[in-house]
Amino acid sequence: MNLKMVWRNPCEQVSKSKPLFLSIYATVIVGVFLSSIYVFSAVYSSKPPYSSISLSSSSPSAMDTKLLKALYWKGVPVFDMGSHMSTIDVGWGSPTFHKMGREKIILIDSILPYGYELLMCDTDMVWLKNPLPYFARFPEADVLTSTDQVVPTVVDDRLDLWQLVSGAYNIGIFHWRPTDSSKKLAREWKEMLLADEKIWDQNGFNDIVRRQLGPSVDDESGLVYAYDGNLKLGLLPASIFCSGHTYFVQAMPQQFKLEPYAVHTTFQYAGTEGKRHRLREARVFYDPPEYYSSPRGFLSFKPSIPKSLLFDGEHNVESHFAAVNHQIKQIRTALAIASLLNRTLVMPPIWCRLDRLWFGHPGILEGTVTRQPFICPLDHVFEINVMLKDMSEQEFGPKIDIREYSFLDNPSLPPEVKESWLDVQLCQVGSKGCRLTNSSSTSRVIKLPRHSSEETFKALFSSFKDVKIVNFLSVQDAFLGFTDKERERKFRNRVKRYVGIWCCVMDHTPGHIYYDMYWDEKPGWKPLPPQKPEDDHPPF
Repeated sequence: MNLKMVWRNPCEQVSKSKPLFLSIYATVIVGVFLSSIYVFSAVYSSKPPYSSISLSSSSPSAMDTKLLKALYWKGVPVFDMGSHMSTIDVGWGSPTFHKMGREKIILIDSILPYGYELLMCDTDMVWLKNPLPYFARFPEADVLTSTDQVVPTVVDDRLDLWQLVSGAYNIGIFHWRPTDSSKKLAREWKEMLLADEKIWDQNGFNDIVRRQLGPSVDDESGLVYAYDGNLKLGLLPASIFCSGHTYFVQAMPQQFKLEPYAVHTTFQYAGTEGKRHRLREARVFYDPPEYYSSPRGFLSFKPSIPKSLLFDGEHNVESHFAAVNHQIKQIRTALAIASLLNRTLVMPPIWCRLDRLWFGHPGILEGTVTRQPFICPLDHVFEINVMLKDMSEQEFGPKIDIREYSFLDNPSLPPEVKESWLDVQLCQVGSKGCRLTNSSSTSRVIKLPRHSSEETFKALFSSFKDVKIVNFLSVQDAFLGFTDKERERKFRNRVKRYVGIWCCVMDHTPGHIYYDMYWDEKPGWKPLPPQKPEDDHPPF
């Protein structure tokens, strides 16, 4: 789904609605987390959605001068918060991270007295449809907030049942009305944070709001009295105001046949790059046209996974690693071929049998609707931040660019790329018809003997350099390896760092288990957590 198309109608609807101060939490994270359509497209696109929809009832707020200037020169009606923030990516829990939270509540406290409704959202989320009609269904609500709830409390579009919500209230998405109770809450929240620089803004919000919780405002709305007993609070349903877990892991909107309003890239790994990649996998990230082109073209492949690896036996650590390792081996081959042909690899979807979290769990969280197996986000297995960063070619060989598994299905892919396609079918040496296809062939399918050498690959594919997409119908046993042992060493040194960890078993500390790109070269390899402190390191 093209984010530009997704936002056009909703934004036009917003501009026709009652006045609303729509503040996108435009901090320095904007330049790093890059998920807000407003900020990312405004800075990086020649024709950004924000400036093309004549939306006058919103204004992103910038916390740093670099972002302020970039948005201003793109024609976006941005204002300076005067925060003087750094433009580097800040770590969670760092002093700068906490400062950003304080700037957020200072802004809320400053705006509410003017009588405007306020919609705040972090920049690592994306709006999928106009939320204002939904908020209008609850005119009595002082505050509507998203949550980290992962167990569904409703299966329709009602507010989540406050009595059943155990997850934290997540201030990445919340809507405020300028009532006496909300103004009082904002003021006390701000004073709490300014008095103690170590308090995380979200924890402070939860502590204050939950000070008093209940009873329900009425029997129908789903609102609850909170904070001082007068604040009317509503908890946005996690099935349509989604977290990174309810959207990317549980696929809750699809399972409940609901249309989500937003997705917030929480419950994820691999940092900023992991967030961006998840949004791209879901085709809700706005990329500039050049993202959909590559000077040397793309390489894709059809993974082969026996049904037994996904469905046979119990869903446990052993069966999960058996399935994932089978896929890792094929991805390793595809990475080598992509490196050899200097093409950008379109990663395949990865099937997992277990969820990944930060703590010990039985495989999936009890009460969730996670299906087993499921297509898991790439960051469940791979260190996307490592795959994308620049590394020394002298030590790690040439960089291997990647794209998300949904890339070839993205409507933004130009026809000239999509229609320039070549399938590669592996064959057994000596079998009928198993020979290198003549370079003059006009067929869109060629045959390649299994266990082909580097020289064979170069000879064959030199004739197809102009083909944009080379698609292997299988990569199992396709490539013998690099002839140059030094290049082979560098390649191995690079891709060993691409895989991450699974977490975590419940009966051992530490409970994480390292994935190993070359697991198949280690006789008797088993998925076990580190047994001794000196064993607790990646397998390189």
